[in-house]
Amino acid sequence: MKHAHRIIRKKRLADAWMRAALMAGYMFHGATAFAEGLQNELEGNNSQDVQTLRLSPVVVTATRIEASSFDLPVSVDAVDLDHIQHQQARVNLSESLVRVPGIVVQNRQNYAQDLQISSRGFGARATFGVRGVRLVADGIPATMPDGQGQTATFDLDTAKRIEVLRGPFSANYGNASGGVIQIFTADGPQIPTLKASALVGSYGTRKLGIQFGGQAGLLNYIGALSRFDTDGYRNHSAVRRDQLNGKFKVALDADATLSLVVTALNQPETQDPLGLTREQVEGEPRQAGTGALAFNTRKSILHNQGGLIYERRLSSEDTVHLMGYLGQRSVRQFLAFTGTSPTSSGGVIDLDSGFGGLGLRWTRVTRLANSPFTLTAGVDANRMEQRRKGYVNDYGIAGAVKRDENDIVHDLGQYVQAKWEASPRWTLSAGIRHSKVQFDSTDYFITASSPDDSGNIAYSNTSPMLGVLYHLTPSVNLYANAGKGFETPTFSELAYKPDGTPGLNFVLRPSTSTSYEVGVKAFVGADTRVNAALFHIDTADEIVSGPTITPGRSTYVNAAKTKRDGLEISVDSNIGHGWKAYLAYTWIDAKYKDFVNSSGANLSGNTLPGVPRSALYGEISWAYPATGFSTTLSSFWNNKVYVNDDNTETASSYAVTSWRAGFKQSLMAWKLEEFVRVDNLFNRNYIGSVIVNASNNRFYEPAPLRNYLVGIDIRRTF
Repeated sequence: MKHAHRIIRKKRLADAWMRAALMAGYMFHGATAFAEGLQNELEGNNSQDVQTLRLSPVVVTATRIEASSFDLPVSVDAVDLDHIQHQQARVNLSESLVRVPGIVVQNRQNYAQDLQISSRGFGARATFGVRGVRLVADGIPATMPDGQGQTATFDLDTAKRIEVLRGPFSANYGNASGGVIQIFTADGPQIPTLKASALVGSYGTRKLGIQFGGQAGLLNYIGALSRFDTDGYRNHSAVRRDQLNGKFKVALDADATLSLVVTALNQPETQDPLGLTREQVEGEPRQAGTGALAFNTRKSILHNQGGLIYERRLSSEDTVHLMGYLGQRSVRQFLAFTGTSPTSSGGVIDLDSGFGGLGLRWTRVTRLANSPFTLTAGVDANRMEQRRKGYVNDYGIAGAVKRDENDIVHDLGQYVQAKWEASPRWTLSAGIRHSKVQFDSTDYFITASSPDDSGNIAYSNTSPMLGVLYHLTPSVNLYANAGKGFETPTFSELAYKPDGTPGLNFVLRPSTSTSYEVGVKAFVGADTRVNAALFHIDTADEIVSGPTITPGRSTYVNAAKTKRDGLEISVDSNIGHGWKAYLAYTWIDAKYKDFVNSSGANLSGNTLPGVPRSALYGEISWAYPATGFSTTLSSFWNNKVYVNDDNTETASSYAVTSWRAGFKQSLMAWKLEEFVRVDNLFNRNYIGSVIVNASNNRFYEPAPLRNYLVGIDIRRTF
């Protein structure tokens, strides 16, 4: 039996490397074409076509004003509406961000814990939600001031674009900006339109949605309401998610607009299947983890938020942007233990949060030394107040109070960013941001075994960044950038001391990073774009998992030094005759440079857990517009991942393939689109996500075997 398993594993590994070799061959072909195109450019024989506009989208995340991604000295990608919505479930960011190099999105198949997203290794330690990567929706922060964010509030049914910024300029968004992911809601169509959608799939998956949009005088509007539910691949992983998103934009006059953005999420009693040990995965990967059924582990989320955005053009040179938002979020989570010990905070977490913020930005577009010059300056402030309670988990029922405190975190940031096209060949970009983050905690649960844990601490940092871009030819840009960033602990990471004594962990320091990047962006003819970037990042005081002394009390410590070296390559090509191809490759060497853990073990030289050394994504698609038919075949290969600091266990490498196809029809005011997709086409067993440094070796979250979706969209214009 063991021999048979070894043969199967070897065959799967061979299949994975065969796919990798095929994709690498395409990469080599793209690089060869790039070299030939560069030679033609230098000889003056190459010309650009308007098709390059498709491959050079306008983005705003890098500079906060519209600019072509091709002309910016940073790594920034835009995922367009077609790749977000076309033949997709539109439930998770993992559906579309898998194509972005440098980004790892792990779908836990656990909606109680949300996606795990890392950017160049930042955020890989997150056991729930997103840390180390800033989330923004329509210019409004979706990451709290302490650096904790959730992607579940992102509505993909109304999204027109997702921008992903990596590298030093991410720090201009403040705390925990190892990268920035920003989603933009589409404007409503000019003609009033009603859309209904439905999909069904494996494991009891269902989604129903309705969307409306249009233009009524000076008011543009779009809104969507959906319900998603699934029984889940694993036992005890069912979820129901009700979501609402709307944007209402009014033209106040020729120079000013006011937009209202509203978001609501209701996700009650979401089951949490927990992580599995290696033995459990090998025995039955669909089972729930130890204690999940006995304690009925689950989470309920209620999130409501509204924001106003005012934009005015003051003159031909000056524009102001004012943003304000308010929100409320309630979370109740049942963990897999009772929490009855004297020092425990309980096995039930109850959070009631109110949050809000303001942002003011001024932009001037002018000339400096007779060359185009853009200056942006801004200030933003955000605040979250959270009432945190803990209760005994009496096997799925909340019992006696074990924790009661009021936590407040607020930040204040000021930033300046400039772009100067110094000459026809040289463009300089620079920025600086100063941030201050303040934590205050007031303890109301004071007993003989749980003394007053009240306290406060503040962190501040100044992050400079500089970039230069050189226009080698009209179709080839070279660039380099450098900068600093920082990341504070979240309230959850400050909550407990590693030695088990009461009080907040105020000895935990924020991590700081210094990043360097060089890259090339090039068009090969009119229909192919190649991006490549090399980066090096040094980090001091990286926040990593500490010892777990009491169940449910995860602790964190600082690692003295870490380093990351990496390469990102993407090739996007319109082959012709309806064929398109895309490839994204990431290689990263992320290691502890200087780290002795709390047990005295020297882990220097070990790989950072949760960060795959390499990843490869490729897709090829074909469309025949005359019939409305289109189809796509895609494949993703991920290298093995260490799951703990000791590097004693790994989740094996894997390769999975997906296929999707569909039709579009138009009949007067009606438009229909049907699709079918099959994920994990070759029915591979693999680990889709890992829980870094999980207690009791419960590191693994298995991914589904072969599964399908069938969907339909119906549109009616009026």
